[in-house]
Amino acid sequence: MATAAASDEPLRVSRVIKAPPPSVYRAFLDPAAIAAWRRPEGMTARIFTFDPREGGGYRMALDYVDAGPGVHGKTSERSDAFTGRFVTLVADQKIVEEVDFVSDDPQFAGTMRMTTSFEPVPDGTRVTILVENAPRGIEPADHDAGIRSSLASLAAFVE
Repeated sequence: MATAAASDEPLRVSRVIKAPPPSVYRAFLDPAAIAAWRRPEGMTARIFTFDPREGGGYRMALDYVDAGPGVHGKTSERSDAFTGRFVTLVADQKIVEEVDFVSDDPQFAGTMRMTTSFEPVPDGTRVTILVENAPRGIEPADHDAGIRSSLASLAAFVE
């Protein structure tokens, strides 16, 4: 079976967080913070390894709390496991990550790139996440909703 190509369309999601850029940036580099906010609603996060430096990386999983009918994880029935690498870290300004899902399904193959920018605005920080090369198995609407949910959790965490 051939490996499915990644999505050609990038996904961009933004939200203003009522906190200064350094506070928001730190929440992306602390494994306890990541476990608390970087999971969409209805999921929990487990961090296995975390090395927040350029060239460093992490391994983590998002687990469905109550996987209903038609919900199936990328790695197992109830879990999405993945590895990430920190490609670029510019303090309080930008994080570039490359993410690979652990899956036997070719629809989830390939390396996804996530670029997060932190822009100071009068009300705090505009956080923008740009996703490129997302695996075809991730429905764009679901991906958008998941990122928006995570950003809402981030806001609740740092505000």
